[in-house]
Amino acid sequence: MTREEVAQQLESHGVLPTVQRLDVGEVILSSPQHASADQIIARIREKGSKISKATVYNTLNLFCERGLLKTVQVDPTRQFYDPTIKPHHHFYNLDSGELTDIPPHGIDLKVNTDLPQGTEPAGVEVVIHVRDFRD
Repeated sequence: MTREEVAQQLESHGVLPTVQRLDVGEVILSSPQHASADQIIARIREKGSKISKATVYNTLNLFCERGLLKTVQVDPTRQFYDPTIKPHHHFYNLDSGELTDIPPHGIDLKVNTDLPQGTEPAGVEVVIHVRDFRD
């Protein structure tokens, strides 16, 4: 995705495309990848741009609020940002720290209990923690 395409996508979601927002958008919106805020900061800085951690977090939160991204919490201290906003599930490798999508047909969920009275399902997203084989 070009910088112009990122700008158009931001504008279509009501986000003013500032230089910093374009920098963040180019990293996270240009491919169907998952990235933590620290990974996004590192990639932006590798390109020679200067950006503060606060600006990246504020931008990511704005992108989530406007429906450009969603967060995937893999443990209490680590979250990823995901540009695929339709509901889907993930594998999280505890050894490599990699988050990958599970194919749409990969999980069949069935609720075997009654929902609390006066509620209805709003969505389910599963993160399956895996680790590398050990000898």
